[in-house]
Amino acid sequence: MLATGPAPSILSIRESLLSGERTAAEITTDYLSRLRRTEPSVRSFIHVADAAAEREAEELDRRIATEGQDAVEPLAGVLVGVKDNLCTANMPSTGGSRILDGYRPAYDATAVRRLREAGAIVVGKTNLDEFGMGSTTEGSGFQVTTNPWDDSRVPGGSSGGSASAVSARQCVVSLGSDTGGSVRQPASFCGVVGLKPTYGRVSRFGLMAYASSLDVVGCFGSSVVDTATILSVIAGHDKMDSTSSSHDVPDYKSELTPLDLLESKPLNGMRIGVIQETLGEGVETGVISSIKGAASHLEQLGSVVEEVSLPSFSLGLPAYYILASSEASSNLSRYDGIRYGRQISADDLNELYGGSRANGLGHEVKMRILMGTYALSAGYYDAYYKRAQQVRTLVKKSFREALERYDILVSPAAPSAAYKIGEKINDPLAMYAGDIMTIISVTSDVKRSAVADLKEW
Repeated sequence: MLATGPAPSILSIRESLLSGERTAAEITTDYLSRLRRTEPSVRSFIHVADAAAEREAEELDRRIATEGQDAVEPLAGVLVGVKDNLCTANMPSTGGSRILDGYRPAYDATAVRRLREAGAIVVGKTNLDEFGMGSTTEGSGFQVTTNPWDDSRVPGGSSGGSASAVSARQCVVSLGSDTGGSVRQPASFCGVVGLKPTYGRVSRFGLMAYASSLDVVGCFGSSVVDTATILSVIAGHDKMDSTSSSHDVPDYKSELTPLDLLESKPLNGMRIGVIQETLGEGVETGVISSIKGAASHLEQLGSVVEEVSLPSFSLGLPAYYILASSEASSNLSRYDGIRYGRQISADDLNELYGGSRANGLGHEVKMRILMGTYALSAGYYDAYYKRAQQVRTLVKKSFREALERYDILVSPAAPSAAYKIGEKINDPLAMYAGDIMTIISVTSDVKRSAVADLKEW
């Protein structure tokens, strides 16, 4: 991998603390000042823990004064935004849904806990499409987040709040989640680096479940180095998540080669496949031009770039929405007004269940629950859910075969640039089709990353 892009913010903060050039309180004040200034138009955050962040920064400064450099942990003084479907102790965690308005977990998600243990300061909870179901962050139960580059456009979704917060420099880095592209697509729309790790690399404990076989905790940063640093901290086996990987966690940052040490042809011998089906009908001309320009640059760096056809590519989209909706219909049954969620007054149990869900859940969530319940019903299980699992196997097989010939497969993160706010909200099929580039890789879920997001280059 190549270390490119702007100077890594995490390293800069660490160096300034070690040298005494700046204090953690000063750094925190600067970020909070920008957050307060930009938040009225960007609306990245559902909850801002500004007082807590200031206290933690002051405590860090006191420890540095008494303990010296030993107090400067790997992420000391780094402000982190956390997507609101990741649980945070003593801080609201709503999943972007009114049904959980006011809910405060008693514990941190594993990824959040590991960030705190490394010295990071959680500055607040970022906005999202309700329970991660959406591609624009217009589906939040609380507010619509805008794109910092153009406030008439969406930031992408469902992790739009996390992407826009980093893009607007409201925080240094942020956590998101990716079920069908919810880190990669908003990273592309907002011009930041978004990383979706391989399934199981990061514990899902404390992540509100949408589709359990697809959900992944990911991260955003302003540079590849920052995202590599965050991944090294949050990755690793967790006894609270039996699906988490037990493989050792490398220091991803140390594996990046600095630009000044690179040869003129640093990618010599690397074979890169550009997925043919991602450059055809339905993809904007500007997106195709960007991908071809990136491919040409990769060739100049010494790699061999070829187009590769994946005949099963178009099958991934319908398979994903059947599988994800089916798992959602099961996972979201817990939000019934008794186990979780706001409860309405009712005379009988059915009225309590129905009323609590009707008032607390949004339109998109209700639609996906109904779709999933239908697909899992006795008369349609074989025709829909079982067939979608078979298609998933075919897609996985096609990716494995392609990755035997190529080191990396490249595609756009989305078939277009960021949409105008409201442009697709009344056309769910068009919005679902916008996920086709990222859905295919999570549906296949091969051992290594199947698709390299253009933002990583």
